[in-house]
Amino acid sequence: MKFKFSSFAAATAMLTMTMTAGSAHAVTEISWWHSMTGALGDRVNALADQFNKGQTEYKVVPVYKGSYDEAMAGAIAAYRAGNAPNILQVFEVGTATMMYSKGAIKPVSEVMKIAGEKFDASVYIPAVAGYYASPKGELVSFPFNSSTTVFYYNKDMFAKAGMDPSKAPATWQEVVAAAARLKANGEKCGFTTGWQTWVHLESFSAWHNVEFASKANGFGGLDARLKFNSPLHVKHIENMANWAKQGYFTYAGRKNEPEAKFYSGECGMLTSSSSAYGNIAKNAKFKFAVAPLPYYSDVAGAPQNTIIGGASLWTMSGKKTEEYKGVAKFYKFLSQPEVQAKWHQETGYLPITTAAYELTKKSGFYEKNPGPGVAVQQMIVKTTDKSRGVRLGNFVQIRTVMDEELEAVWSGKKTAKEALDAAVLRGNELLDKFEKANK
Repeated sequence: MKFKFSSFAAATAMLTMTMTAGSAHAVTEISWWHSMTGALGDRVNALADQFNKGQTEYKVVPVYKGSYDEAMAGAIAAYRAGNAPNILQVFEVGTATMMYSKGAIKPVSEVMKIAGEKFDASVYIPAVAGYYASPKGELVSFPFNSSTTVFYYNKDMFAKAGMDPSKAPATWQEVVAAAARLKANGEKCGFTTGWQTWVHLESFSAWHNVEFASKANGFGGLDARLKFNSPLHVKHIENMANWAKQGYFTYAGRKNEPEAKFYSGECGMLTSSSSAYGNIAKNAKFKFAVAPLPYYSDVAGAPQNTIIGGASLWTMSGKKTEEYKGVAKFYKFLSQPEVQAKWHQETGYLPITTAAYELTKKSGFYEKNPGPGVAVQQMIVKTTDKSRGVRLGNFVQIRTVMDEELEAVWSGKKTAKEALDAAVLRGNELLDKFEKANK
């Protein structure tokens, strides 16, 4: 059978139209590298799924890339190789490094302009957005999972030891007294802490209204230098070292590893991120409560307010316009009051928009679930010149230095003063290198 040319032409035309139509409706994939595990990882996947089901043009693909520092290092390597993700989640200590990564990132304000999306930075909570803003006030990265440091305690364990489970220790003096009661009652671990440098040096400073670093903790210029070896800092670390010797404080790791010792029921008290709330609520088989970070009652003016933690989303450069449009739509989706309020309520992270905070407040959530409200009150209601956050170059490496020196204290190899003096000296050398490299 001979095939007529006219029939062949028609078939070819039809096939071409079909292929064109198919390519016109091709879904643009947006890769999102993150560091969320456990319940938080589940919620990240749920957010991407909700966005993907709400439209047909873009597909956000979340990929777990290890811890924050691992993901950041991996993304830098990927950028150099020409295959960086569209979106990278970076913890707050990497902010200055990312800001000065010339050519590697595309500021949020620019992404929104490329996509033609309306963007009003004023809708974001000032205490959160201010941390991720340039000196000109433009958002450089997108606020996503912002947290702060809080105090958790096991109400059942307190009651068993004869303490009032409705009353949280408010001061460090009360914390050590509670730890002594728990030990006397046979408990192996009275108190532990996650994120030791963030809680006990960075937030500790803002909470007591003392400087962690000069130049407004780094916001005032690259010539900022560390100042966390003051008599107050030394006193606190010295106290913790003594508590460790007495069996009141248990060191269990540099990051969030110690949280498991709390929600497993092993430790009675924990200082860590407000974002631990989701995992604790999911895993704890006992009644627990969240309270403000403890403070020293003999420090004038304390407590003030704590500083930002968590992470933001950075848009990598070198992508196609259509991909930036997808990123912009995803950021717009994440900013919706209902979406943001649910994320805040389920995770313990702070609401990033005023509308999400008001929506949560209006719903009565804080009355029924006082835990997440503690973080909001600690950080959002007021801020001081020392609590905008810490924004220093090479801060990832500086945190490693602080961790090393604190571990030398817990193991008895150094005194608190020796360790903090060494951490400041080593950290300032890293700041000096960063300043010279970015002049």
